[in-house]
Amino acid sequence: MVDSLVIIPTYNEKENIEKIIRKVFSLSIPFDVLVVDDGSPDGTANIVKILQQEYPHRLSIEERVGKLGLGTAYIHGFRWALQRHYAHIFEMDADFSHNPEDLIRLRQACLEGADMAIGSRYIKGVNVVNWPMSRVLMSYFASAYVRLIMRIPVQDATAGFVCFSRKVLEKISLDKIKFIGYAFQIEMKFTAIQYGFKIVEVPIIFTDRTEGVSKMSTRIFREAFFGVIQLKVGSWFKKYN
Repeated sequence: MVDSLVIIPTYNEKENIEKIIRKVFSLSIPFDVLVVDDGSPDGTANIVKILQQEYPHRLSIEERVGKLGLGTAYIHGFRWALQRHYAHIFEMDADFSHNPEDLIRLRQACLEGADMAIGSRYIKGVNVVNWPMSRVLMSYFASAYVRLIMRIPVQDATAGFVCFSRKVLEKISLDKIKFIGYAFQIEMKFTAIQYGFKIVEVPIIFTDRTEGVSKMSTRIFREAFFGVIQLKVGSWFKKYN
């Protein structure tokens, strides 16, 4: 029985989705895949449905109406996973910015004792390919800002390549996670730390997408910037047990 599920949220990823799914299924360790598609008008969901005929017990899709946000897509996927048998539940982008080969390393980190393994761009210097310097600096200093405000020992706080042990997602009250953009990634890490879970960062090389369009926006960045302050202040009045 496959014990690991990779959740891939999609919105207009027709150029990438078949290739990323086939790559995951080609790995030496088996992973199931759940695609959470937010009504992609480019036909992403239809591509996944065709592939389901080839991988009937390994590939699933959940379709939602409208572009509802990254965080809500992952929470939808987390709930779907918790209703099933998976011991390790992953977040991964569809655009190959995360190397599917690294899924094995993240899973291994959890097998060796981590409750949450993060694919980190910054644990060993700056390992980012094809980003303009302005975006590298923005991302790097955003993580530094998070560490300063929230006092958490995570070098890549906005990372979206993560393996959760099942018990982390069972403990966190998913209905109380309030952010939907990159602040969602920060909130999940901060909450896991507050509950006392062990987080390990695994160094990866992050490669910017070569096909499709980035979903980054100033609104998403603004949510992350101010969300950090909201999370920190809110933690003063919340009990974690």
